[in-house]
Amino acid sequence: MTKTSVPGPLDALSIVVPAFNEARRIGPTLRRISEYGREHLGVFEILVVDDGSTDGTADVAASFADGSNHLRVIRNPGNRGKGYSVRSGALAARHPYVLLSDADLSTPIEEVERLAVRAAPDAIVIASRGLADSRLEVRQAWYREHMGKVFNIIVQTLLLPGVSDSQCGFKLFGRTVVDRIFPELRTERFAFDVELLARAIRQGFAVHEVPVRWRNDEGTRVDPLKDSMVMLRDVVSVWWMLR
Repeated sequence: MTKTSVPGPLDALSIVVPAFNEARRIGPTLRRISEYGREHLGVFEILVVDDGSTDGTADVAASFADGSNHLRVIRNPGNRGKGYSVRSGALAARHPYVLLSDADLSTPIEEVERLAVRAAPDAIVIASRGLADSRLEVRQAWYREHMGKVFNIIVQTLLLPGVSDSQCGFKLFGRTVVDRIFPELRTERFAFDVELLARAIRQGFAVHEVPVRWRNDEGTRVDPLKDSMVMLRDVVSVWWMLR
């Protein structure tokens, strides 16, 4: 099978998939990522970080190990949060570039080719739903979109001016960013993206936004009110910590 011609990240890529109670979705996701990896990537690995799931997510993920060393399952000590999971996975990654992908593949794995064009060891490339060329094939409910826009205004005002979408769960990190920024992260839950990007920008790393295809998954476990309040609290905490 002919490999992709995109150089750099796709030659050696670690793919981190944080997962909490994803037993239903993790199988099809790993199957799709593995198929894509075998057809289009050079050397790759998938790291599923199980965040204290109670539905057998880790066991389902482990069942997809094929002896090729493409898949590793990391188990958190209990439910620690998405930020903790991504940090654990990134720091355990073996390859020069690390891709964060949500377990629902709302951003299809093929979109990594768009991100790869802007990648560098000292850069973060983030998938964006907020650019003119972004394609939202299945949109969120109107109230989720509205709350997301309000949250983004607050984030831009306090910490990330000019970043239109800090929260999309599809990001590509160069090794220098992983080694320098990830050990410093303190935010363990959903607002970890904000701290990550804010620290990176303050330390002079490049942050590029790239338009992608995106499809809302109705199976999301993010509570639009409760989790939004926690995220807002965490954003203020990050602002205070970095100011």
